[in-house]
Amino acid sequence: MSTLIPHWRAGARWPGTTPEPERYADVHDPATGQVSGRVALASGAEVDAVVADAVAAGREWAETSLSRRTSVLFAFREVLVRRREEVAAAITAEHGKVLDDALGEVQRGLEVAEFACGAPHLLKGGFSEGVSSGVDVYSIRQALGVVAVISPFNFPAMVPLWFVPVAIACGNAVVLKPSEKDPSTSLLLAEIWAEAGLPDGVFNVVQGDKVAVDSLLTHRDVKAVSFVGSTPVARYVYETGTAHGKRVQALGGAKNHMVVLPDADLEAAADAAVSAGFGSAGERCMAISALVCVDPVADRLVPLIAERMAGLVTGDGRRGSDMGPLVTATHRDKVASYVDAGAEAGASVVVDGRGVQPDGAEGGFWLGPTMLDHVETSMSVYTDEIFGPVLSVLRVPSYDAALDLVNANPYGNGTAIFTHDGGAARRFQHEVEVGMVGVNVPIPVPMAYYSFGGWKSSLFGDSHAHGTEGIHFFTRGKVVTSRWPTPDLPRPGIDLGFPQHR
Repeated sequence: MSTLIPHWRAGARWPGTTPEPERYADVHDPATGQVSGRVALASGAEVDAVVADAVAAGREWAETSLSRRTSVLFAFREVLVRRREEVAAAITAEHGKVLDDALGEVQRGLEVAEFACGAPHLLKGGFSEGVSSGVDVYSIRQALGVVAVISPFNFPAMVPLWFVPVAIACGNAVVLKPSEKDPSTSLLLAEIWAEAGLPDGVFNVVQGDKVAVDSLLTHRDVKAVSFVGSTPVARYVYETGTAHGKRVQALGGAKNHMVVLPDADLEAAADAAVSAGFGSAGERCMAISALVCVDPVADRLVPLIAERMAGLVTGDGRRGSDMGPLVTATHRDKVASYVDAGAEAGASVVVDGRGVQPDGAEGGFWLGPTMLDHVETSMSVYTDEIFGPVLSVLRVPSYDAALDLVNANPYGNGTAIFTHDGGAARRFQHEVEVGMVGVNVPIPVPMAYYSFGGWKSSLFGDSHAHGTEGIHFFTRGKVVTSRWPTPDLPRPGIDLGFPQHR
């Protein structure tokens, strides 16, 4: 019988001894294709039970001193550092990314936890003395209550860590709904929070599918929702959550462009295109999937990229390979179908990963690094978010044509420009309609003290992840106007007019 992956409630796995949940889904090892576990799928009633616990625990946690909250955050950071290899191994076992990449994911999540340790400074309000006779005004920020985090399969540790440490530092209780494709990491994070001394019920996990998502989006006691996933689902989460009175930050899909100008260092650009295009098998919302070459760059750059791709090893992420499998067989087949469609539409398949010989089991979900040249903007390999190891090369005659191409795309998550021309780079960062921009940096993921988020169809809501925007998202402001009687201050008396500050 496969291992059961349960929920986390009241500081423990729940149900801890149930052999057969009413609803469950198989979890696979992508490098072998074998079922490695079964994850419980929560019912609406189970979500209600977990949220009820979170409400009670959240009230106490919000009243806990900032000093105590901060000490738990510091302890969480220390335990996560100590157990990061265990977390990375769980990511690789269920997602498939290579171990080094999984460790990098944990490290980026750690940076947000470290940022959250300084939350007391960012939670300070303002104070104005004597705005009127004997009247002071001050502002404070308070916790929301229970918040939900709905995270995707591609970063089972990093994406929850974008939100959870900040939400907890602000005094909220959290219910995490991880992807059912790689759920075990969520339970390791729960164990780490418990080991750090977080009170039971402040951090909770409900495993599940759309039933659990809808229960969280419509639950009256869930005050806010943070989501990362595809654009259609992000739109649904935003519209459903806000319709039920919640604040929502829903980060959607991407089609990230890397623009290469004729004066760029093409060796460096080739390295960047390979690293950003095929890391984590392209299953990153910040992966470079569209390489925009300004004439005559492509004729020189494409062979350099193909040369580097020839040296990549696709295989089991536990064997030291460069790139692992895709997360499921269904997703692998879908990505491969885009390569078929691109070739049929007239694109040139320069490097074909469909017949890759992997360093791994025959049943793994393999697709090697792939590059298509002469891609047109009308082709599905360009218009759709493929989320796999497929790099599309588009050729344009000028900088202006490259900029227009990027800005015409409905997504606006990340982009990069490679050039030695400071003026062109400065113009690009100003004119491009994208939320995160790299200059000679292919994956411009900001540090934790800056916020992560895109524009256009890559973000629904007005708050990006972590950083100061995360602090504001997980708190609400309150302004207090106070007057204290003193012997030398006369009573204001009755005045039916609108108050005037004097």
